[in-house]
Amino acid sequence: MRAGLTGPFLMEIRNIAIIAHVDHGKTTITDALLRQCGAEKEGVSMDSNSLERERGITIYAKNASLVYKDTKINIVDTPGHADFGSEVERVLRSIDSVLLVVDAQEGPMPQTRFVLRKSLELGLKPIVVINKIDKPAADPSHTEDQVLELFLELGATDAQADFPIVYAIGREGIAKRKLTDESKDLSPLLDAILEHVAPASSSEKTALPLRLQPFNLAYDNYLGRMAVARIYEGSIAPGMQVFVKKPDGATRQGKIIKVFSFEGLQKVESERAEAGDIAMIAGLPDIDIGETVTNDPNAEPLPAIAVDEPTITLDFLVNNSPFGGREGKFVTSRQLRDRLEKELEINVGLRVDFESGDAYKVSGRGELHIAILLENMRREGYEMQVSQPQVIVKEENGHKTEPFEEVVIDTPSAFQGAIIEKLGLRGFAMQNLIPHDGDHVRLIFEGPTRGLLGYRGQFVIDTRGEGIIASRFIAFRKLAGEIRKRVTGSMISMEAGKALGFALWNLQDRGMLYIAPGTEVYEGMVIGTTSKGEEMTVNPTKGKQLTNMRSKSSDEAITLVPPYELTIERGLEQMADDEYLEITPSSVRLRKQGLTDLDRTRAKRK
Repeated sequence: MRAGLTGPFLMEIRNIAIIAHVDHGKTTITDALLRQCGAEKEGVSMDSNSLERERGITIYAKNASLVYKDTKINIVDTPGHADFGSEVERVLRSIDSVLLVVDAQEGPMPQTRFVLRKSLELGLKPIVVINKIDKPAADPSHTEDQVLELFLELGATDAQADFPIVYAIGREGIAKRKLTDESKDLSPLLDAILEHVAPASSSEKTALPLRLQPFNLAYDNYLGRMAVARIYEGSIAPGMQVFVKKPDGATRQGKIIKVFSFEGLQKVESERAEAGDIAMIAGLPDIDIGETVTNDPNAEPLPAIAVDEPTITLDFLVNNSPFGGREGKFVTSRQLRDRLEKELEINVGLRVDFESGDAYKVSGRGELHIAILLENMRREGYEMQVSQPQVIVKEENGHKTEPFEEVVIDTPSAFQGAIIEKLGLRGFAMQNLIPHDGDHVRLIFEGPTRGLLGYRGQFVIDTRGEGIIASRFIAFRKLAGEIRKRVTGSMISMEAGKALGFALWNLQDRGMLYIAPGTEVYEGMVIGTTSKGEEMTVNPTKGKQLTNMRSKSSDEAITLVPPYELTIERGLEQMADDEYLEITPSSVRLRKQGLTDLDRTRAKRK
């Protein structure tokens, strides 16, 4: 017996996570499930963050619940991008099964492999959802074969490889057990969950002493740090005195202030939560991922949850450019520190060294992980500058090691030569070439993360926007040799003022420009790249010289190529090691660390 969502009655609990490669339809299916069961209204989405809606990807793991046939189903929607893989791993430890969503056209992709491997290693038995079966090039049967091959390749047991399959059109809220079935909603998928996922709740487990384990963190301005946790045994209520145990057995005491359960996408204050449920608790200000909360001082701590180590690092500094402090609301070192400390409360994949002098050394899981943090900060009114991202180098057994990644690329075969050449120069070795969808190929590479930094922009150009690239961290391996990543040089302004169309017209043939006419510039600001690879100091404020002579050619209208607008991610890719990326609520600029020629010459001599 437990309290249901609307009153006390018998209610079983099922806990599932929905996992997939980015953009395979996890969130769309979850939203449709919630709407069908009346848990959420039309137009409400799991991706509630503005960045998530803009980018069409899930960044943060989220909890929701619905009731179907007197059963509470807790659903955790997980990110599909490799930079947020640590969130996926933590979630998988805390649920009982997964819905593995695979695009019927693209088939299994790198993140599919990553999340499936983790699921199988934990002994989970996935339910496979082949989504987007209505796409023109969809091939559900072939995708099914590919998924089975992947299961076997990853060492699935016989029971795991005998997975149930549901076919779906997520955006229309339709699921089928067979392709020929008629269906109007997602009931076949919900029935499959009830059939194949074991109940998490029982009176026997509830009668035991409390043991719960946080797998995610949240923050409230009034309640402070809160933990999203799976209750494995016992029950929890506000006012309960508890013991918090680290995996090594170290124990401290605390008191639960509030308990929340999930109803739809909302967290609702609750008087009690019991074994099998997923709840949010407040009152333990130093609670951390993987600790065990219990009311029994002699209870054994639950197995530890590992959090992925960061792979890249960069410096966060106060913006001291000539335009510093113009556009931001929060511009001081103290304000930056406070914001980063707040981020550490919930972003467990982040590391910050506050003792590194004038700069704060921030380490994260990848360029996107860092870019999301920077974008959130600028939208909140923060102004800062950051250095070029560098990979983290470790010492292991007397050898220097660095992170390596597997890169999977789907591209028209016409572009494969350029991709192989570019990645080869960046230290990547091709592992496989698979013909894929007619005139497309799938290329699989392995190489150092260092070589991948700054490549994605070049990849878009090389494939004319038709290629798909995805990567996943493999391991730290012996340091690779020198990698020449940048084939362009910086075009640097030598003057301050407003850029003029005539000057930019003369400069655009020498490379790619970041600015348009009328843009304010300062000495040392990087306004573009040079195609020949050499740095060049230019005057973008120089106007046309007026004379008494007239000719047809001198009166011709100038034609400017649209500038390559800098975003945070583009800036992180394009910047050189002697540059800063200046980020404000309204602008993203590149600048040299030394603003004058003299400053840069002195820096080179050191």
